[in-house]
Amino acid sequence: MASDSTITDSTVPTDWASEGRRPSAPRLATPAARWTSGAVAAAAFLILAVAWVLEPDPNGLGTHRQLGLPECGWVQAANLPCPSCGMTTAFSHAAHGDFPGAFVAQPMGLILAVVAGVAVLAGLYTAATGSMLGPFLASFLGSRLLWIALVLALFAWIWKIASHRGLI
Repeated sequence: MASDSTITDSTVPTDWASEGRRPSAPRLATPAARWTSGAVAAAAFLILAVAWVLEPDPNGLGTHRQLGLPECGWVQAANLPCPSCGMTTAFSHAAHGDFPGAFVAQPMGLILAVVAGVAVLAGLYTAATGSMLGPFLASFLGSRLLWIALVLALFAWIWKIASHRGLI
């Protein structure tokens, strides 16, 4: 029979109060976490910088062609946008500050572009200050968030199909 007392596991991180630390003297990110945060910030910045240089395609997809990539095979073969159709266009709109245009082009693209912007800011802040903001935000990455992202991606794909077919 299980007792009402809780079993503690030494591998589970404890909170500040139980470790005797005060919020005014928080733990700093490790050097590895700072470098990783800086690398994530640099990668996200590079993606947004490339998106900013591109001119968003007015059709809502095709901006990736400016990078020398071929037309989407799904659109060519079945006149059906693939799950990522419109992502580059959405990123480009978002990088130019046109969030409604980004949503119309590809709702998931808008979400990912905003996440990239947050990654730049949080990554730079963590790398520069040693703040635990980057590791804290990274701790949210888990199976629940993955499932939420997959459902949002499915709805965004349905939106893109409806938009491509002229239903919206």
